[in-house]
Formats: sequence, structure tokens, C-alpha cells
Amino acid sequence: MPVEKHDQGFMRKQNKLTVFEIIKNHHPISRADIAKRTGMSPTTVSRIVGELAEQGYLVDAEQTSAGLGRKSTLLGMVNASVLSVGVEIDRSVMSVGIVDLQGKLVCSGKYSRVADEGPDRTIERIGEAIGQLTQQQSIDKDRIVGIGVGLPGIVNNEEGIVVFSVQLGWKNVPLAAKLKALTGYDIAVDNELKVRALAEHLKGAAVGSTRTALLGFGQGVGSAIILEGDIYRGGMNSAGEIGHTTVDPSGMMCECGKAGCLQTYINIGSLLSEANRIRPVDTIEELFAARRAGEHWAMHLIERALMYMAITINNVVCMYNPDSVILSGELVDKFPEIYDEIGQMYLSRYVWMPLVGSFAFHRSLLDERGVMIGSGLLSQNRFFALE
Repeated sequence: MPVEKHDQGFMRKQNKLTVFEIIKNHHPISRADIAKRTGMSPTTVSRIVGELAEQGYLVDAEQTSAGLGRKSTLLGMVNASVLSVGVEIDRSVMSVGIVDLQGKLVCSGKYSRVADEGPDRTIERIGEAIGQLTQQQSIDKDRIVGIGVGLPGIVNNEEGIVVFSVQLGWKNVPLAAKLKALTGYDIAVDNELKVRALAEHLKGAAVGSTRTALLGFGQGVGSAIILEGDIYRGGMNSAGEIGHTTVDPSGMMCECGKAGCLQTYINIGSLLSEANRIRPVDTIEELFAARRAGEHWAMHLIERALMYMAITINNVVCMYNPDSVILSGELVDKFPEIYDEIGQMYLSRYVWMPLVGSFAFHRSLLDERGVMIGSGLLSQNRFFALE
């Protein structure tokens, strides 16, 4: 019985979110059209519409449906200009954007940060960035309903606590409480790839997918899984931390303190560290330039990384059998050829034969905007009591 209750509650939440998204994307729209698009019964649609109207977010529009037959009153959003703030925190950069109800960035800014910047200073800078953006764009702060933050590592998303982030060097940071104390807004905090996956599911490459695996390759390596429209989190919201799966117990030391972690063969820091054993290389762009120039050591490093990316895809596909796999992250954003090479040369070689061709292979449609958009949408979903 408890399982059945859980399933019913889950389905009610998903149905409500589905109806809400359709109204957001297609308003003004009739109840009958919503039922047709979703396959839900008219009774279910009317109940959900009633709940949303009671919460004050829907209104009968000043239009009726066209055509023959009985006229239907169309539904619209009470305020189609609800805004939220989406924040991405990474080791060397912080991105802050204002996200509208349709998941579009109204404006955004990128701000460099030092690797050892403490959480209190980062929180102060988030507040400063929001002030700058709202002032520059003449945005009424009262229209902002909350702030969403995506960052690498294990996050207690219910309480907004950064449990552990290797990339940021943070441990047990009550980020939501501190940021709310500074700004006054409600705060949602989550792992960066989980919010990126949410954005791709709602607005990007995963629209229409029921089992999506999103992989991120950049300063770290990670994944996020969406099953039947819901983010798979695990008991500690740590599902998807594949970067710290062990590939070779006698391998290179990882910054997490273990030897032979998967990410030591792929992430930007490890690639640069290996490159500097040959000659000074300051940036990942320099490493790829050396590869394009035909320097064999650079070709070897990057081709080894592509091999491990393909192995990662195979492992995730074998575990979750997704219908879509999305590549994302700084490496893929900066060097689109990675996506093409993996798709054309590596997948057929490393994906288990029965599963070759069982999934669509995509590059992120939202690129570097994904975490900001996903964080902003997460905040809006919390505001509308749908998450």
C-alpha cells in the first residue's frame, strides 16, 4: 500500500507539472485541448486547472476557441513575466542569469572566481551580481520569485546544504540559508548536472524523452538520469557521481583522495597536468591546438580521453538503458568536435553490441546556459509548489 500511495502522489505531481508546462507554453489554451495533448481525462484536467487557479496562477483569458461547435473559454497565465535567478558556481567561473517563465534567459553575466574562494565571499558576489543585472536591465526585484543554484558535488537539495564539493573545496555549507539571509529570496540548491538535465528535459535536447542520461565532461565528470520525467537522485542525492567510480586502483591520484578515479582520465585539470609533463600548457585551448597541429603526445592525451568518454557512455547505457544520451559540459561546449568524433568513431567500438543504436545521441542544446536555465526553472517549480 505505501508504494501505491507513493506512485499516486508521484503521478499527481507529474500530471500537474505537465499541465502547467502546457499552459505556459501554449496559453491561451482550452481545457479540452489540454486533455487532448496530454491524454488525461477532462475530469483530471479540470481538477488540476482548478488547483492552479485557486493558487492564483491561472485566469480565464478574454478569448473563446474558434471554429464550429460549442465555444470553450481559454486559459492564460495570470502573470507571464514571473522571473527567477539561475546561478552556476564552478571552480573558476560563476554565472548568474535572470530566467523568465518560458525558461529563457532575460540577461546574464559571467564572473571569474579563484579556486579557493570561500562560500561566504561567493554568496556576497551572487548578491552583487543580481543587483547589477536587475539595475542594468531595469528589472523590478519584486517580480523575482526565488534563486536556484547549481554546483558540482553532493548536495542535500531538500535543505540546500552543499555536503561535499571536491571542485569547490566546500564541505557542509548551508548555502540556501546563507543566501536567503543575504537576499531575502527563497533558495533552491542542487547538483549542477541535475539542474542541467532538468533544463534539457523541459527546454532542450531531452524534450519528449522518457529515459534520459546526461553526461558532463569539464572540470569534473558526472551524470544525471531522468526516468519517466523525474530526476533520479538516490538516497543522498548523489546518484550520477560517476567521475569517482574507480577505473584503475593503481592509477593516478584524484583530488578527492582516491587513486584511479574515472575523471582523472578525462577532466580538464588532469589533462593539463599530464600535458605539463611534456611542455608548459596553461589552458585546455592550448592542448587542443597542439593536437590540431599534429603533436603526437597531445593527440594521445585527447584520444585517450575520448575513449574513456565512450566507455562512460557504455557503462551508463548498460546500467540505465536510456532512450537518449546527451553530452554536455565545458569540454563539449568549447570543442564541439568531441561530440562528432565520439558519435562517429567511438560509440560503435565501446558500446555493448546489443545496445548499439538503442538510444539517440545528442549534444546539449542549451550549452553553457543549461545550468543557469535549469536552476532558474528549479526555483520556479519550487515557487509553484510543483517540485
